[in-house]
Amino acid sequence: MAKRKTVGRPLNHRTFGLMVGSRMKVADNSGARIVQIIAVKGYRGRLNRVPRAAVGDMVIISVKQGSPQRRKTIHPAIVVRQRSPYRRPSGEWIQFEENACVLTNEVADPLGSEIRGPVSREAAEKWPRIAHQASIIV
Repeated sequence: MAKRKTVGRPLNHRTFGLMVGSRMKVADNSGARIVQIIAVKGYRGRLNRVPRAAVGDMVIISVKQGSPQRRKTIHPAIVVRQRSPYRRPSGEWIQFEENACVLTNEVADPLGSEIRGPVSREAAEKWPRIAHQASIIV
């Protein structure tokens, strides 16, 4: 039998740093502060596998802390930072201090008027309206 050659991860492999049930901060001024992921848009996985999300993914969130108008509501959001390190095609590894998202509507228009903190390049390239409001793109 021939020995099988081991191959590393492909360059387009993504490191999923968040899963359903994860809590994260909100990086905009929409009125929410802490949210919890309840679903991942477009996730296709195996039966009974917990859906996971990475930077740039659209997730469905439930607001846990924030203004009384935002609490206990469900919104789509875009993940802009993740704590788990991930590799870019250029070979560099990126890791942020916290998990963060930006609240949006169904067509990915941000609900807030400004985004605090850095936004990953992957999320900015995928969602131009997020990139337009971002102060720092890393």
